[in-house]
Amino acid sequence: MKKDKIMIPKVAVTSPLPGNPLTMMEGRARVKVFRATGKRSEAQVIGCLRGAQGVVALLSDPVTEAVLDACPTLRVVSNVAVGVDNVDLAACARRGIVVTNTPDVLTESCADLTWTLLMGAARRIIEGDRFLRAGRFKGWRLDLLLGTDFRGKTLGIVGMGRIGRAVARRAAPFGLRIVYAQRHRLPESVESALGAKFVPLDELLCTADVVSLHCPLNATTHHLLDRERLFAMKPGAVLVNTGRGPLVDEAALVDCLRDGPLAAAGLDVYEREPLLAPGLKDLPNTLLLPHLGSASRETREAMARLAVADCLAVLEGRAPAHPVPLPA
Repeated sequence: MKKDKIMIPKVAVTSPLPGNPLTMMEGRARVKVFRATGKRSEAQVIGCLRGAQGVVALLSDPVTEAVLDACPTLRVVSNVAVGVDNVDLAACARRGIVVTNTPDVLTESCADLTWTLLMGAARRIIEGDRFLRAGRFKGWRLDLLLGTDFRGKTLGIVGMGRIGRAVARRAAPFGLRIVYAQRHRLPESVESALGAKFVPLDELLCTADVVSLHCPLNATTHHLLDRERLFAMKPGAVLVNTGRGPLVDEAALVDCLRDGPLAAAGLDVYEREPLLAPGLKDLPNTLLLPHLGSASRETREAMARLAVADCLAVLEGRAPAHPVPLPA
């Protein structure tokens, strides 16, 4: 009995998962779920992972070289997210550790939330809500909290991956022209289906009325929208970020919303999450959400199931459905 128990792999789950997917592991793994909330330090993650062969991790869990050094039994990191910028992929590759993620299932939810922010910021929904709740609404006025229409305007999408394309597909009923920027141009057939035109990033920023960010975070995209680019945006433009917080220089964004060309911003992610740049939450022309991009019950449960299934697959010697390519 003792020998059989040792042969069963140990899996650390860094947070409770929605939808009870851990029933999949019954009799197949020894599971320990950690219930501490909030962003964890390396030391806390090491405490979670020590002695485990697999981990079902969140985007907020740093899986760094130091963590991997302290957890030499680890064989698989299964991230409950599409992004894996919390994981040192090169360090995992050197150790033969498999990394998996949860693509596809959250595409539509994130695109829906992007449009929520686009519409909410452009039509000053949060400002209107606060205005009314504060007792300042004294009746209809012709000039009260004027926003901007989308019809005939230009939507600029930075990063035409799964979510960027899903956002583009939702644009046609609003009468928006679509331009996009990324490292590589899409096939002409995809451009034609989306009605999208490929342009350089700087051209996109100075011509688009609404800009939505969907590119991955890496060394080349950190502060992709720096102070110079933010202040070069089209006067009256709206910026939405549901990608990664550090794509934008947040301190410069505060200045741009206060004194520059931007009319409004809708943000779901932040540069030093959960912290905000000083002054950001005090600006009236911002719509700020606490990282809710994929936060529908159906989507989060599907993500959790995928992560658990892939973790089990690796530990049982099978190929995971969603491996993340690792550097050579």
